[in-house]
Amino acid sequence: MNQIDLNGRLAVITGGAQGIGYAIAQRFIDSGARVIIWDRDGDAAEKAAANLGDAASSRQVELSEDAQIEAAAREAGPVDILINNAGITGGNGKTWELDPTVWRQVIEVNLNAPYVACRALVPGMIERGYGRIVNVASIAAKEGNPNAAHYSASKAGLIALTKSLGKELAGTGILVNAITPAAARTPIFDQMTQQHIDYMLSKIPMNRFLEPAEAAALVAWLASEDCAFSTGAVFDISGGRATY
Repeated sequence: MNQIDLNGRLAVITGGAQGIGYAIAQRFIDSGARVIIWDRDGDAAEKAAANLGDAASSRQVELSEDAQIEAAAREAGPVDILINNAGITGGNGKTWELDPTVWRQVIEVNLNAPYVACRALVPGMIERGYGRIVNVASIAAKEGNPNAAHYSASKAGLIALTKSLGKELAGTGILVNAITPAAARTPIFDQMTQQHIDYMLSKIPMNRFLEPAEAAALVAWLASEDCAFSTGAVFDISGGRATY
């Protein structure tokens, strides 16, 4: 494993109890950072933090509730790194068959929550003159997966948020970037049909799913001081699926 220097940094990772978020937390700790896991499943977050050791802590946060995000941000103190990783798929279905309630829930968790988290934590980063924000989007944001319009649209919005916020903060010492991974075999697959899982695999030239540790390695670099001249950018990690 290549060494990334995150010594002395404090990172908030949403959805860090499992999957890519947990892998990011592990990589950050291995790189010298302390992490706070924000997750709607408080028990899973607490267990994950215990497994990660003394450098990790957790807080139950319902990311669709602005007040809970704001309270967690106040409790966290001076945060150097924000990883907006939490996301839901909302299941699969044709656009005209999706329940509007499910559509809104996906937008709330995947797009609105990152906005609220940035709104809560960016002022402190500005005051201290340093920060790194990484938004975990999806290759679906660029291509628009069929039977996943709500998910694709939410992640496309997250890319646009990344670009706008990156421009707004350019020159402040705070960098904002996004990654667009292809599918990784994580518990989020439980929200998808097998047909949709097979479709995603068929689109990846490497003919395998992303390993969470591979995503974590890219995020760790984006969260470090080594990443110094990239902001408002989108980094594909798609096993060759991305064509532009």
